[in-house]
Amino acid sequence: MIDGVNLTLEMVKAVSVGSMQASLCSNSRKKMQASRKAVEDILDSGEVVYGINTGFGALSSVRIGDDQLEELQSNLVRSHACGIGETMEPEHVLMMMTIRANSLAKGVSGIRPSVVDVLLGMVNSRIAPSIPRIGSLGASGDLAPLSHMTMGMMGEGECFVEVAGKWVSMDSITALQEAGLEPVKLQAKEGLSLINGTSQMCAYLTQTVLNMEILCLTADASISCSVEAIRGSHKPFDKRVHDSRPQVGQSISAARISGFLSQSNIEISHMNCERVQDAYSFRCAPQVHGPVVDLTRETRRILEIEINSATDNPLVFVEEEGASIISGGNFHGQNLALASDSIALACHELASISERRINQILDPNWSGQKAFLAGNEGLESGMMIVQYVAAAIISELQILSNPATISNVPVSMGKEDHVSMGATGAHRSLKSSILLSQVLANEFICSTEALESVQESPGIGVRKLVDWVRSHVDRLEGDRSMTSECEQLSASILDGGITEIFGGGNAGKIAYESPSRDRSSAIHNKGLR
Repeated sequence: MIDGVNLTLEMVKAVSVGSMQASLCSNSRKKMQASRKAVEDILDSGEVVYGINTGFGALSSVRIGDDQLEELQSNLVRSHACGIGETMEPEHVLMMMTIRANSLAKGVSGIRPSVVDVLLGMVNSRIAPSIPRIGSLGASGDLAPLSHMTMGMMGEGECFVEVAGKWVSMDSITALQEAGLEPVKLQAKEGLSLINGTSQMCAYLTQTVLNMEILCLTADASISCSVEAIRGSHKPFDKRVHDSRPQVGQSISAARISGFLSQSNIEISHMNCERVQDAYSFRCAPQVHGPVVDLTRETRRILEIEINSATDNPLVFVEEEGASIISGGNFHGQNLALASDSIALACHELASISERRINQILDPNWSGQKAFLAGNEGLESGMMIVQYVAAAIISELQILSNPATISNVPVSMGKEDHVSMGATGAHRSLKSSILLSQVLANEFICSTEALESVQESPGIGVRKLVDWVRSHVDRLEGDRSMTSECEQLSASILDGGITEIFGGGNAGKIAYESPSRDRSSAIHNKGLR
C-alpha cells in the first residue's frame, strides 16, 4: 500500500520485480484531494503562485493565463524530456515510478489522486517508459528522467513492457491501451509535481544499498575463505579485540568472520606455526569492512526517510486555518549525493583489500602454494590473470570513486546556482557495487582453488562457501578461459546466493539498531551450525 510514510527498500524492490502490487491508500487519497482543492482555490482567486500559474526556474516571474495552464504543464514535460545516454533498466524505472508515487501520496503536492492511480497502474502492468539515464543535476529534481516518465503517462514516447518475462519495446499509447489505462491529461501544477523530485537518485541508491548489504556479508565470507587458504591466524577476530574498540560495524564483521571460521581443523593444525602476524589485508579486515557496514546502515536510514518524503516544489499544506503554498528546496539531493559518493569510495576499499588477499593466495612466499595455483608452473598460468582482472577493476573503481558532488555547474541563468550531481553519484555507486561483486567473486575462486590443496578441513562456514563456489566454478584441471564462470559467480552473489546459505534472504540485511556484541554474534552466525 502506497501511503507516503511506510515504504521500505524491500517493498520498492518487490514492486519493481513484480512480486508485489502497489495501490494508493484511502487516507493518502483524501489528503491529495484536499491539497488539490487548495490548488484549485488558488486558481479561482486569481492569485499568482509559482508552479501553478507562472513559468519555471528563471522564468518564474512570467504570469501564465488561465486558459494556458494545461498547455503550460504539457510544454514543461515535453521540453524537459531531453535526456541522453544509455536507457535506464526497466526495473530501475519501475523503482523510480514507485518512489515518485509514494512521494506524491504524502498529499502535499497538489496533484489529483487519479494521476497517481495511472502511475501505479503502469507499474503494476509492468510498463516502464523508455528513459535516457543522463540529464539530472541532482537538484531541481531529477527533471529530465522524470519528464520522460511523465511523457509515458501522457501516452507519448516509447515504453518497455514485460511480456512472458522479456522486456518488449512499444509506443506508450499502445502500452497504456493494452493495460486498460487512460493517458493522463495534466492540469495545473501536475506536470511540475511529477518531474520535480529525487526519485531517480533514490531508485539507483535503493538498488545500491540492497547490493551493499549483500556485499558486506560477502566480503566477510570471502576473507574467511582466504584466511583458511593461507592457513592464517584466527586471533585477530577474537571478540575481546573488538570489544576493546566497540565500533558496531567492526564488531558485526568480526563476529561474522569468526562464525565462518568456527570448528576449523586448519586452525588447530597450525596453532604453533612460525608466522607471528598476517598481513593487514587479513588481520585488519574487520577494521576495513566494518566502516562500510556502518556507512551502509546509515545510508539505508537516510534513504528510507527520503523515499517517504515530499521532494517537489512548491508544497501545498492544508491546515485548519487555511492552505499555504510554500516554495522550498526539498528537491535538492545533497544527502543522497554525499551518501552515494561515500559508497563508491567504500566499494573501492573493499575491492582493494580483497585484491591484496588474492595476491597473497597466489604468491608462494605467502601461501606456501604453487605459484598462481597452477598445476604445472610455467607451462600453465593458473589463476594469474584472475588477479589481473581484479587489479583492473580497482582502477575502474578508483575513477568511479571521484566525488560527483564536487562538480557544481550553475544553471537556469544562475537561479539554480548550486546542484548536487546526486544522480551521477547514485549511478556511479550502483556501478561500483557491481564491480565490487566481481572482485569478491575472483577472491572466492582463488581461495577455493587453494583450499583444494589443504588437507585439513576449514571452518564450518567456509566449507559451505566452498561448496557454493564449486556449484558455479569447476576445479582448475589445466588452463581454461574463466570469464563465464567469474561472471556467473558475481551474478550469484548479487542475486543473494550467499545470503540464502546463511539464514535466508534477510541474512545480508544489517539491522540499524546497535545490537549487543553477543546478540550480534548470534545473529550473524545464523546458519553456520
